[in-house]
Amino acid sequence: MALQRLNPGVLFQPQAYSQVVLATGTRLVFIAGQVAVDGSGQVAPDANFADQAQQAFLNVGRALAAAGARPADVTKLTIYVAGYSPEYLPAIGEARRAVFADTLPASTLVGVESLAQPEFMIEVEATAVLD
Repeated sequence: MALQRLNPGVLFQPQAYSQVVLATGTRLVFIAGQVAVDGSGQVAPDANFADQAQQAFLNVGRALAAAGARPADVTKLTIYVAGYSPEYLPAIGEARRAVFADTLPASTLVGVESLAQPEFMIEVEATAVLD
């Protein structure tokens, strides 16, 4: 599988993601939106946004591993944040780096009014390409 990450000179040059990802592979992996639920289906009752972001990205990493994929195989992330505010960006960046390190998939961050359950603050979905 080959991924080519591009930031064309005619577009803004982001530090946290790639503007374009070209993928050549034979299997697509679609990871459903992951929230801050642990293996037993529980959300920590006192979890703050940073805690929820860490758990959601950890769950993405676990789902990728279950599919035989790695964070480096991810072509696209979509991050949904309930009641988004720019003050959430550092926590998102830290949680993302904990799983993706220097891998920079294409990425979209969407502020939404709410998620599936009122206690969810963040949801992260991913698409990967494998040989």
